[in-house]
Amino acid sequence: MKTIDLHCDVLLRLYDSKGKVKFKNASELDANYEKLKKGEVHVQAFAIFIDPDTKSDEKFQAALDQIHYFYTDVIGNNPNMKVLKSWSDFDELQEGEIGAFLTLEGVDAIGNDLQKLTILHELGVISIGLTWNNANLAADGVGEKRAAGLTMFGREIVQFNNEHKILTDVSHLSEQAFWDVMDEADYPIASHSNSKTLCNHVRNLTDEQAKAMFEKGGLIHVVYNPPFVKEEGEVSIAELIEHIDHFCSLGGIKQIGLGSDFDGISSKIVHLEDASMHPNLINELLKTYSEEEVKGFAYQNFLDHRPK
Repeated sequence: MKTIDLHCDVLLRLYDSKGKVKFKNASELDANYEKLKKGEVHVQAFAIFIDPDTKSDEKFQAALDQIHYFYTDVIGNNPNMKVLKSWSDFDELQEGEIGAFLTLEGVDAIGNDLQKLTILHELGVISIGLTWNNANLAADGVGEKRAAGLTMFGREIVQFNNEHKILTDVSHLSEQAFWDVMDEADYPIASHSNSKTLCNHVRNLTDEQAKAMFEKGGLIHVVYNPPFVKEEGEVSIAELIEHIDHFCSLGGIKQIGLGSDFDGISSKIVHLEDASMHPNLINELLKTYSEEEVKGFAYQNFLDHRPK
């Protein structure tokens, strides 16, 4: 069964290696081309992430450098990888092709310049999270003790997203910023978050947040990062599925997807260590859910709720 994965950090790994690591078959990558193919990944989202410690005047160039590796290596060196720059492009994928699209994990790279966001959108970014765990000029992340919401500039970005049918990603936002986004966003999504009820991690979503997402037509994509699944110890696929079960109990069965965070996590779920192992999750889900429901989690829910 094909899958759509809403989050990986491959581009950061390519950028950090200065191009020495190659997307096609580098063993260092959790989500290289060969592993995506083996794992029946239909579409992979590629995040642009800038380390908060990067000097301010170097952040936009770092984003452009990651996009450079996306086009020259991920797309350029692998003919069956197809760039998706609009929501209709998802319908044009042929058998054997893997779709790839760009996301922005935090708007630090643009400073206070919305024109730079226009450039990134023109280059293919179709999902934007306002921040990572830190605070920036748009919002506070979950790691900022102040825990404030969106700034006026942050609200401008959400309006930009609405106008251009760009997803606004709530993963990593402080709780107040989350609620501000829910007030503003037409296309909210949590690209890689789990349930705080099951695992009390600051990166996870409360039941109230999850219900608000579902009521607004948003999607929650469960993440494979063990500390977000349970608070300590080895994690099984069955324990990840408990988060799907819980979100279903809140009314989200048609609004749940997958967001692995491969190449951005230091520990792995047993038998779900890289992109080639997505079928292990699918097979485990099929023991509990109907084929139609599992297709929803794997790819159809996202296709049904993408901007039109």
